[in-house]
Amino acid sequence: MNYRLKVFLLLSLVLLASCKSSDESYDAHHDWQARNAQWFAEVYDAAQAAIAEAKTLYPNGNDWEEHCDWRVYRTLLKSQEVQGSSTDYIVCKINEHGDGDWSPAYTDSVRLYYRGWIMDENYPTSKTNMTVFSQTYYGDFDAATAAPLAMPVISTVEGFQTAVQYMVKGDDWLVYIPQELAYKETASDAIPAYSTLLFHIRIELVHKSGTDMPGWR
Repeated sequence: MNYRLKVFLLLSLVLLASCKSSDESYDAHHDWQARNAQWFAEVYDAAQAAIAEAKTLYPNGNDWEEHCDWRVYRTLLKSQEVQGSSTDYIVCKINEHGDGDWSPAYTDSVRLYYRGWIMDENYPTSKTNMTVFSQTYYGDFDAATAAPLAMPVISTVEGFQTAVQYMVKGDDWLVYIPQELAYKETASDAIPAYSTLLFHIRIELVHKSGTDMPGWR
């Protein structure tokens, strides 16, 4: 066999083996827990800064709420009298205020639209791309074509439960949930363990149970 041909074939085999080894060792979710914690911490700090600025500019009572779209809520499964750590909280950005009369309780049900994301594998290099893991609508939200989902509040993860219990009919929010209030160490095909979750949630109706006026409203 020609010497040059032998060298070419040898180099090709080496490169092929190198590529295979590289592909097999690549882990898209390396440091996943730490990077997800970093993502939530950045959102939490930004929301707290925006709220603090609004409270400084509008110090009377809750006037600041009319000038700030961010909210930070402690999980309702823990005492509201204790400060706790940042991962005891969810971060919410209000896209649209609804006109409902009441928020659902833990024992109530809701009819809602949602889309859920986990962060991009390349975070923090990429902070804008997200991976959808579940949704009730496709493309841009359109109430005329989207199909709402009816669900008991209690059936969702802790952070989702908390968000919904602060919402009313017509509310449209983005909700950031730390891994501690989501699925923690539990993984699924769509959601790796220790994932921070981002939801777009829009409440269509609330079903009150055990009241003088039960039913969807």
